[in-house]
Amino acid sequence: QVQLAESGGGLVQAGGSLRLSCAVSGDSVTAYTMGWFRQAPGKERDFVADISWMGSSSRYADSVNDRFTISRDNAKNTVHLQMNRLKPEDTAVYYCAAKRQLPGARSWQTYDYWGQGTQVTVSS
Repeated sequence: QVQLAESGGGLVQAGGSLRLSCAVSGDSVTAYTMGWFRQAPGKERDFVADISWMGSSSRYADSVNDRFTISRDNAKNTVHLQMNRLKPEDTAVYYCAAKRQLPGARSWQTYDYWGQGTQVTVSS
């Protein structure tokens, strides 16, 4: 059974940076497309970024493009989300997710495994 555990969330001022990590256990991260999603109170879970199983391709939501970078360290079975120039509207719970298929659709419903989430709060 694959398990995902996020870390690195916290409180930061607008314009600051945070780096989220997702540690994968129970299987090799190389078998999965990995994604990051976020959910603000009262809103749906939104796609943030994903990265293919070998890290050869990545995609981003328009709202975070050029500010966030997803990467994977297959040797450490870990995926990261570097978040720069953070804005108050980036405030949300951030979730790491995995699926055993090509990136394909960005919907959260296509993902099989989820972490517990980590809170990111950006103050103005």
